[in-house]
Amino acid sequence: MRKGGFCGKGAQTRAEHRNMPSILVDADACPVKEEVFKTAYRLNTPVILVANSYLRTPNHPLISMQVVSDGFDAADDWIAENAGPSTLVITADILLAGRCIEAGATVLAPTGKPFNSSNIGGAIATRAIMADLRAGLEQTSGPAPFSGKDRSNFLNALDRELQRLKRVSL
Repeated sequence: MRKGGFCGKGAQTRAEHRNMPSILVDADACPVKEEVFKTAYRLNTPVILVANSYLRTPNHPLISMQVVSDGFDAADDWIAENAGPSTLVITADILLAGRCIEAGATVLAPTGKPFNSSNIGGAIATRAIMADLRAGLEQTSGPAPFSGKDRSNFLNALDRELQRLKRVSL
Protein backbone atom coordinates (compact mmCIF):
# COMPACT_ATOMS: atom_id res chain seq x y z
CA MET A 1 0.00 0.00 0.00
CA ARG A 2 1.30 3.40 -0.94
CA LYS A 3 0.89 5.94 1.81
CA GLY A 4 1.41 9.58 2.35
CA GLY A 5 1.87 11.26 -0.94
CA PHE A 6 4.57 12.04 -3.43
CA CYS A 7 5.83 8.57 -4.23
CA GLY A 8 6.99 6.72 -7.28
CA LYS A 9 9.93 7.00 -9.64
CA GLY A 10 12.03 10.06 -8.92
CA ALA A 11 10.03 10.81 -5.77
CA GLN A 12 10.89 14.02 -4.00
CA THR A 13 10.11 15.21 -0.51
CA ARG A 14 7.00 17.20 0.35
CA ALA A 15 9.22 20.26 0.92
CA GLU A 16 10.52 20.04 -2.65
CA HIS A 17 6.92 19.93 -3.86
CA ARG A 18 5.72 22.82 -1.71
CA ASN A 19 4.83 24.99 -4.71
CA MET A 20 3.82 22.16 -7.00
CA PRO A 21 0.03 21.88 -7.25
CA SER A 22 -1.45 18.73 -5.76
CA ILE A 23 -4.93 17.34 -5.19
CA LEU A 24 -6.26 16.09 -1.86
CA VAL A 25 -9.47 14.06 -2.12
CA ASP A 26 -11.86 13.46 0.77
CA ALA A 27 -12.27 10.01 -0.70
CA ASP A 28 -14.75 7.97 1.33
CA ALA A 29 -17.85 8.96 -0.65
CA CYS A 30 -16.33 10.92 -3.52
CA PRO A 31 -18.19 10.16 -6.78
CA VAL A 32 -15.54 11.73 -9.05
CA LYS A 33 -12.35 9.83 -8.23
CA GLU A 34 -11.96 8.47 -11.78
CA GLU A 35 -12.28 11.99 -13.19
CA VAL A 36 -9.63 13.22 -10.76
CA PHE A 37 -7.26 10.42 -11.82
CA LYS A 38 -7.67 11.11 -15.54
CA THR A 39 -7.13 14.84 -15.09
CA ALA A 40 -4.13 14.24 -12.82
CA TYR A 41 -2.49 12.03 -15.46
CA ARG A 42 -3.10 14.60 -18.18
CA LEU A 43 -1.78 17.51 -16.12
CA ASN A 44 0.92 15.55 -14.26
CA THR A 45 -0.50 16.44 -10.85
CA PRO A 46 -0.07 14.31 -7.70
CA VAL A 47 -3.26 13.08 -6.00
CA ILE A 48 -3.64 11.87 -2.43
CA LEU A 49 -6.87 10.06 -1.55
CA VAL A 50 -7.60 10.35 2.16
CA ALA A 51 -9.93 7.87 3.87
CA ASN A 52 -10.48 5.88 7.05
CA SER A 53 -9.88 2.60 5.24
CA TYR A 54 -7.93 1.44 2.24
CA LEU A 55 -9.54 2.13 -1.15
CA ARG A 56 -8.42 0.55 -4.38
CA THR A 57 -6.33 3.05 -6.32
CA PRO A 58 -4.61 2.92 -9.69
CA ASN A 59 -1.01 1.73 -9.60
CA HIS A 60 0.45 5.00 -10.82
CA PRO A 61 3.22 7.18 -9.35
CA LEU A 62 0.94 10.23 -9.24
CA ILE A 63 -1.74 8.50 -7.13
CA SER A 64 -1.32 7.66 -3.46
CA MET A 65 -3.55 6.68 -0.58
CA GLN A 66 -3.43 8.11 2.95
CA VAL A 67 -5.28 5.86 5.39
CA VAL A 68 -6.07 7.60 8.66
CA SER A 69 -7.51 6.27 11.91
CA ASP A 70 -11.24 5.73 12.13
CA GLY A 71 -11.47 8.50 14.71
CA PHE A 72 -14.11 11.17 14.28
CA ASP A 73 -12.98 13.64 11.58
CA ALA A 74 -9.54 11.99 11.25
CA ALA A 75 -9.62 12.26 7.44
CA ASP A 76 -10.82 15.87 7.64
CA ASP A 77 -8.08 16.72 10.14
CA TRP A 78 -5.37 15.18 7.93
CA ILE A 79 -6.63 17.04 4.85
CA ALA A 80 -6.91 20.38 6.67
CA GLU A 81 -3.40 19.99 8.14
CA ASN A 82 -1.92 19.23 4.70
CA ALA A 83 -3.87 21.79 2.65
CA GLY A 84 -2.20 24.97 1.52
CA PRO A 85 -2.02 27.55 -1.28
CA SER A 86 -0.84 25.04 -3.91
CA THR A 87 -3.46 22.44 -2.95
CA LEU A 88 -6.78 21.68 -4.62
CA VAL A 89 -9.12 19.92 -2.18
CA ILE A 90 -12.09 17.88 -3.41
CA THR A 91 -14.80 17.55 -0.75
CA ALA A 92 -18.54 17.81 -0.24
CA ASP A 93 -17.96 18.52 3.47
CA ILE A 94 -18.68 22.22 3.99
CA LEU A 95 -16.93 22.45 7.35
CA LEU A 96 -13.80 20.82 5.90
CA ALA A 97 -14.01 23.19 2.94
CA GLY A 98 -14.00 26.12 5.38
CA ARG A 99 -10.91 24.80 7.17
CA CYS A 100 -9.08 24.31 3.87
CA ILE A 101 -9.98 27.79 2.64
CA GLU A 102 -8.53 29.18 5.88
CA ALA A 103 -5.31 27.31 5.02
CA GLY A 104 -5.25 29.01 1.60
CA ALA A 105 -6.32 25.97 -0.45
CA THR A 106 -8.59 25.93 -3.48
CA VAL A 107 -11.70 23.84 -2.78
CA LEU A 108 -14.19 22.18 -5.13
CA ALA A 109 -17.28 20.15 -4.39
CA PRO A 110 -17.74 16.99 -6.48
CA THR A 111 -20.45 18.90 -8.37
CA GLY A 112 -17.86 21.44 -9.52
CA LYS A 113 -19.09 24.14 -7.17
CA PRO A 114 -16.13 26.15 -5.92
CA PHE A 115 -15.97 27.01 -2.24
CA ASN A 116 -14.11 30.23 -1.47
CA SER A 117 -13.93 32.98 1.13
CA SER A 118 -16.88 34.75 -0.51
CA ASN A 119 -19.37 31.88 -0.31
CA ILE A 120 -18.23 29.56 2.47
CA GLY A 121 -19.88 31.57 5.27
CA GLY A 122 -23.28 31.31 3.61
CA ALA A 123 -22.78 27.61 2.93
CA ILE A 124 -21.88 26.95 6.57
CA ALA A 125 -24.91 28.98 7.76
CA THR A 126 -27.24 27.06 5.43
CA ARG A 127 -25.78 23.78 6.68
CA ALA A 128 -26.46 24.83 10.29
CA ILE A 129 -30.05 25.83 9.48
CA MET A 130 -30.70 22.52 7.74
CA ALA A 131 -29.20 20.61 10.69
CA ASP A 132 -31.50 22.52 13.06
CA LEU A 133 -34.52 21.71 10.90
CA ARG A 134 -33.61 18.01 10.82
CA ALA A 135 -33.05 18.02 14.59
CA GLY A 136 -36.55 19.44 15.02
CA LEU A 137 -37.90 16.58 12.92
CA GLU A 138 -38.75 18.99 10.14
CA GLN A 139 -39.06 17.11 6.86
CA THR A 140 -36.30 18.30 4.51
CA SER A 141 -35.12 16.92 1.23
CA GLY A 142 -31.51 15.82 0.93
CA PRO A 143 -29.15 16.83 -1.82
CA ALA A 144 -30.20 16.18 -5.40
CA PRO A 145 -28.85 12.95 -6.92
CA PHE A 146 -25.44 13.25 -8.57
CA SER A 147 -25.99 13.84 -12.28
CA GLY A 148 -24.09 13.82 -15.56
CA LYS A 149 -24.27 17.61 -15.54
CA ASP A 150 -22.61 17.62 -12.09
CA ARG A 151 -19.83 15.39 -13.46
CA SER A 152 -19.33 17.70 -16.46
CA ASN A 153 -19.32 20.81 -14.24
CA PHE A 154 -16.78 19.15 -11.98
CA LEU A 155 -14.45 18.25 -14.86
CA ASN A 156 -14.55 21.82 -16.19
CA ALA A 157 -13.92 23.31 -12.75
CA LEU A 158 -11.14 20.83 -11.95
CA ASP A 159 -9.32 21.58 -15.19
CA ARG A 160 -9.74 25.35 -14.75
CA GLU A 161 -8.50 25.38 -11.13
CA LEU A 162 -5.53 23.08 -11.78
CA GLN A 163 -4.45 25.16 -14.76
CA ARG A 164 -4.70 28.28 -12.56
CA LEU A 165 -2.67 26.68 -9.76
CA LYS A 166 -0.01 25.58 -12.25
CA ARG A 167 0.28 29.14 -13.64
CA VAL A 168 0.57 30.59 -10.13
CA SER A 169 3.27 28.06 -9.12
CA LEU A 170 5.61 28.93 -11.99
